[in-house]
Amino acid sequence: MTDTAPRPTLEAVAARAGVSRATVSRVVNGGDGVREPLVERVRRAVEELGYVPNQAARSLVTRRHDAVAVVIAEPETRVFADPFFALQLRGISKELTAHDNQLVLLLTEGRDDHARVGRYLAGGHVDGALVFSLHLADPLPGLIQHAGVPTVFGGRPGWSDGRSDAVYVDCDNRAGAREAVEHLVSLGRTRVAHITGPLDQTSAADRLDGFRDARVDADPRLVVESDFTPAGGERAMRELLERRPDLDAVFAANDLTAAGALRVLREHGRRVPQDVAVIGFDDMLPVAEQSDPPLTTVRQDIEEMGRLMARLLLRRLGQRAPAEGEAGPPSSVVLPTTLVRRASA
Repeated sequence: MTDTAPRPTLEAVAARAGVSRATVSRVVNGGDGVREPLVERVRRAVEELGYVPNQAARSLVTRRHDAVAVVIAEPETRVFADPFFALQLRGISKELTAHDNQLVLLLTEGRDDHARVGRYLAGGHVDGALVFSLHLADPLPGLIQHAGVPTVFGGRPGWSDGRSDAVYVDCDNRAGAREAVEHLVSLGRTRVAHITGPLDQTSAADRLDGFRDARVDADPRLVVESDFTPAGGERAMRELLERRPDLDAVFAANDLTAAGALRVLREHGRRVPQDVAVIGFDDMLPVAEQSDPPLTTVRQDIEEMGRLMARLLLRRLGQRAPAEGEAGPPSSVVLPTTLVRRASA
């Protein structure tokens, strides 16, 4: 066994700095009304003693927890298998860490999880929330509104109750999908199929709209709904080959779906891109670059979207000053997309 040195106390800092305990408390907890020479003495004593403020006591003074909930409306099996979420979390984490905030990850899989998350947010444990991967019937927005927690959403929310004040970060899903399909048409492809994402999510619905913008008279049999997963892409591709074995191009709603579609095309002896051209969406490099063949795809800057979500929330919380060109209250951001051409189309 080893002896553990006692943690420095507020009183010890006060004695080292030659000030009162109350003065130390105001300085370390972000209070006002302390002259700069005393502030400097307290800070020097804190550093010398290695004092760490008690977060609970600090929260009582500042009314802040320096913690942000990141709520992903998906089960953990999906979150930890999909690189999209890792990229978005990396962007969020970088921005929160730069402003000394903790990330609290909350996942939802069913009704009990929704209730748990709602209770946690209403309990005052965090200063705000970042929420993404919402589905249209998801109760989370109502629970968050009831909790009164400042929130920024990842993806355009599909409210059905008339609310229009939500702040969100998204990419231009519709324009990106339209560009992808127009590229396939420019290659001379005439029987272009679309494997959608789950259509109770606005990103998937917007990409379907972009497909229809470019293929107004598309055969309905060339559209199959899927779920943004490789297995879903495989199922959808098999269904498309049964419906329209003469198809000559596929636009998949994300890269994972496209990867599943490529496997099925290979199983059926279809050459890509000679027989069937394939385009995905996201440009997740571990997926797109290592596909066989490497995947042509629509790039959205996923990590940057996460960083912007955190930046907007910190502005709402008053923990980050507006940058140049960010006058006024935070507003939603829609980022452009880019078609990245590789070997599959």
